[in-house]
Amino acid sequence: MTASRLVLFATLVSDGMKVTDGALAIEDDRIAFAGNRDDFLAKEDADQFAVHPVPEGAVLIPGLIDLHCHGAMGADFAAPEHQSVTEALDYLHKAGTTTLLASLVTADRGAMVEAAEILAEFAEAGLIAGIHAEGPFLSEARCGAQDPRFLSDPQPEFVDELFAASRGQLRTMTYAPELEGSEELISQLVSYGVVPSLGHTNATAAQTSDSLLFAREQLRSAGVDGFTEKPTVTHLFNGMPPLHHREPGPVAACLETAQRGDAYIELIGDGVHLSPDTVRLMFNLVRARSILLVSDSMAATGLADGSYSLGPQDVTVADGQARLAKDGSLAGGTATLLQIVRETVAAGIPLVQAVYAATVNPASLIGLADEVGSLHYGFAADVLVLDSQLQLVETFRKGQLL
Repeated sequence: MTASRLVLFATLVSDGMKVTDGALAIEDDRIAFAGNRDDFLAKEDADQFAVHPVPEGAVLIPGLIDLHCHGAMGADFAAPEHQSVTEALDYLHKAGTTTLLASLVTADRGAMVEAAEILAEFAEAGLIAGIHAEGPFLSEARCGAQDPRFLSDPQPEFVDELFAASRGQLRTMTYAPELEGSEELISQLVSYGVVPSLGHTNATAAQTSDSLLFAREQLRSAGVDGFTEKPTVTHLFNGMPPLHHREPGPVAACLETAQRGDAYIELIGDGVHLSPDTVRLMFNLVRARSILLVSDSMAATGLADGSYSLGPQDVTVADGQARLAKDGSLAGGTATLLQIVRETVAAGIPLVQAVYAATVNPASLIGLADEVGSLHYGFAADVLVLDSQLQLVETFRKGQLL
């Protein structure tokens, strides 16, 4: 028996299922068993695993995967410094987000390229799963916390430059479909293995539907092993006109597409960006299979209220709400993804569904469906130990207790 062989007995929640009398065994950095307790105890080598104690009523879930995250602990991923990014990732990993994309905001082109170069180092070291670029090809009318000075129609040469700077670590990019050149942008992104994510848009319902359909066709025809076949929608409802019965706009088109299973929709279910009633409605309408729970967390996450930055913009955080200092627009979130999972459950969504939207779906989107996001034999041992109230007790990342 060695310290690198552990077994935890608790309820398992993974892949939309629950095993109430479960066992999860970890050997080095991998999951060695996940299933029924009696089945584990019947294994010939069961006595080679040390029992790791967990609280009564504990629940084990996969490490969470956040595809939209701008920073934490004072670090702004759009203006990264090695030490501050390291501290932010350490905090996020310990807080249960064991896999994440580092999100950029719209900024000066040189600043975005420089940030991509630095963040690529963290991706290559396995500390993040890649980079998400939120802009700069977005609608000025729906820019939210994106600085309008740096917005533009798609520029192929900048995409080339940003992808090169990321050393292939760019995974997703948010774009507005009504901009001239958006179809060419989608084709260019897919050719690089980058998933188009529709958002910050003032498009009509027809423009939105057509763009998502085109992106879906491009992704399907790419034929890249493990590459998603679905585009995404960046934080549905936020950064777009509200649903109206005579002008349904992008919200209606995104919902219809997601309900068919042809797109994922991001939801920032923190109780600030969306009401709990809206989150519950989305799960009931399009189902967990088409939802990505995200945090949109920024530098203030993990810290007190105060003044922070989001790329080139000044942000004031009060009562946990991050807003642009100049006009009060929402400027990212301050909740961790685990907090959002709890908020989703509190809104009336079963835990198995909330976990699915924060693990299985994002893993599939970024081509890691055989590595993370599930409690399966051979997967990375990214495991959260929660108590009966879904509060975090312990985090394992690649078998290491953080």
